[in-house]
Amino acid sequence: MIIRVPGQPGRDLCDPHLGVTRRDVLRVGGSGVLGLSLGSILQLQAQQKVLANGKNAAAPRAKSIIMCYLQGGPSHIDLWDPKENVPENVKSAFSNISTVLPGVHFTELLPKLARVIDKTTLIRSMAYSPNGLFNHTAAIYQMMTGYTTDKVSPSGQLEPPSPKDFPNFGSNIIRLRPAQVPMLPFVMLPRPLQESNVVGKGGTAGFLGKAFDPYTLYPPGDDMDMKKMDKINVADLEMRADVYGERMERRARLLDVINAGMPEIDRAVKDYKLNEYYDQALSLISSGRARDAFAIEQESRETRDRYGRNTFGQSCLLARRLVEAGTRVVEVIWPKVANSDNHSWDVHVGLTNRMKNQAAPMLDAGLSALITDLDERGLLDETLVVAVGEFGRSPQRGVSTSGNGNSDDGRDHWPYCYTALMAGAGIKRGYVHGKSDQTGSAPLEDPVHPGEMLATIYEAFGIAPETIVYNHLNQPRELVKAESVPALFA
Repeated sequence: MIIRVPGQPGRDLCDPHLGVTRRDVLRVGGSGVLGLSLGSILQLQAQQKVLANGKNAAAPRAKSIIMCYLQGGPSHIDLWDPKENVPENVKSAFSNISTVLPGVHFTELLPKLARVIDKTTLIRSMAYSPNGLFNHTAAIYQMMTGYTTDKVSPSGQLEPPSPKDFPNFGSNIIRLRPAQVPMLPFVMLPRPLQESNVVGKGGTAGFLGKAFDPYTLYPPGDDMDMKKMDKINVADLEMRADVYGERMERRARLLDVINAGMPEIDRAVKDYKLNEYYDQALSLISSGRARDAFAIEQESRETRDRYGRNTFGQSCLLARRLVEAGTRVVEVIWPKVANSDNHSWDVHVGLTNRMKNQAAPMLDAGLSALITDLDERGLLDETLVVAVGEFGRSPQRGVSTSGNGNSDDGRDHWPYCYTALMAGAGIKRGYVHGKSDQTGSAPLEDPVHPGEMLATIYEAFGIAPETIVYNHLNQPRELVKAESVPALFA
């Protein structure tokens, strides 16, 4: 079928000598990525249907979530679950400090978080049996989707992302709780999830389709470039300099011209609200809301310093700006590939220096500033903050649990027990959930599986964890096969 646009070529365009082109039809204006194609995305999102197993979720507490994903697996024993009176090869090299919660200690690496931990819930009993999940990619996929993959090698390495993958939890949230303002619903920064050459596994919408993929903000520069966030480029959220307001409006009228000239097509698609989605796409670009949210340079010097002048700290600050502007989901990925040195949490060697002088100070400043800033602005009540990795580190230094070599100053992967932090959106304040044993090897009480954490996240948004989605084969699948943890909510 050939679609013909009535009238003279170019008559309703600013450049009549060019005539009507495919680009004119498909683009709203200044953005090929976020023009009419965005309208199609918004339409696809709106067409999705929700089926649940008859159970009503609790009333939503969260409007947005910031997930600080500590890929690489931070050592719980050397951060927020230190142990005393243990063998020398278990005890942390760092001394213990008190926190604002009586009887709760951190290591000296987290002095700032120790002062704000009363605004959060600390889960010291995260745990799961590995079943091939000893390495990062498979464990990351489980944490982000709630599922394990069909193809997991003994080492845990996986194939690259696939359209058949289970969706990232953020994709599920924006599908079921669409944004209410012209704003990017899901943003991932400042780098993808990665282990070795497996990039992005667990970070896409998978079988939900690309309409629910995150908007990825990966500034140029090496992972060790601490000023990456000063190089943010969001040109696809801007109108071209030559597209003025009047011209934008005239091009936007092109859809009306097409519809008016094709009443039979108009009748065929009348139930799809094309004008509504077109207007939403145009609004996102022309309002400047998303573009302005990325203008981190508008923050005061003091604020930027408080978060830390490094990639993680500035990413946390940008996350606050995004949720403040209406973004539903922001995933701040630790800005260092999972299995690497320098600033990575994957401390098989050189633990003492790397944690003390590199990774921990960035985490301490960035996460504590984020929690405090959200609370001071009145945003913490409706913003869920989660900080977690794919696993912890082995209680004993210098042993191999995943086939990797470890020095006496290193710890291997340990999924049997680790720590996570949650705050905001109805989560209890000043609460420690669960307890690890004397050496931090296993939970003594109240173990929490990663799937249960995801179920709790869904519950915070008023989404029943057993809500059904359909995969690429049109087979029903639950969001996550786990129940939420009611004790985490106030």
